[in-house]
Parts: sequence; C-alpha cells; structure tokens
Amino acid sequence: MQFVQRLPSNLWGLPVPGAAAHLHNARCRWVKTLGREHGIRAPARVDHRRVTPRQLVAALKRSSAGIEALLKLGFASHGSVPPSKGYVWRNLSLDVAYVCTYFVAHEAHHRGQIVLAARQIGQRLPNTTMAGLWQWKAS
Repeated sequence: MQFVQRLPSNLWGLPVPGAAAHLHNARCRWVKTLGREHGIRAPARVDHRRVTPRQLVAALKRSSAGIEALLKLGFASHGSVPPSKGYVWRNLSLDVAYVCTYFVAHEAHHRGQIVLAARQIGQRLPNTTMAGLWQWKAS
C-alpha cells in the first residue's frame, strides 16, 4: 500500500496504474474463487483506468483482509485451503505455504514491472519508495 502511495503523480497517468490496480483485482478474483463457498466475501474490484491512488490504497486494504482470511481458513483446515467448486483451474496447490508464496511472487512481479516502467520513462522513484519494497513490517 505504501508503494502505491509513494508513486509520483506524473507516473500515475501512464499505463502503469493498471498494473497497480491489477494487484487488488487479482486478489479479489482469488478470494472469490477460493473463499466464497467458505463464507469469505471478496471485495469489489476497481476500474484500472479510473482508480485514484487513494482509492486503490483503500481497496488494497480490503483485499489484504480477504487474502488474510483465506490463509487463516487454510491454517484452520490443517494447512490447506479447502477445495471449492469455483476453483476449476486447479494448477495452484492449496497448501497454505504454496498459496502464500504464489501471492508474494505475483505481487513482487507486478511491483517489479512498475519499477521497470518508471525507469524506462526516466522517472526515478524516490528512495523511500524503493526502500519500502524491502520493508516487511510497518515501523
């Protein structure tokens, strides 16, 4: 969330915000797919063309809670997210460690895309933004 908050405003008007909104929207799809049958409600997705940084930060908080609920469900179910009828793709193991690793890798990939896009247009991201990518807990 801090990453999105710290993106320079002139970077926001480029196609990059679509990648930032994708983080939230992908979480929503997974929460809906894996959690709906188990009483976990997915938050609403955002319009990647119209969402503002402030709106996206609020949305990311909601989708974080949904992912957290999925992981708690998995821990309570002996270490695996219970299967659901909505999950037809079936190439993601539902072991909690694997699910968590998938989400971390997915988000790291898209954060990297945003950083690369900023560099390609000559927009250096502030040191606080770059350092924040490696900050694992709130200070």
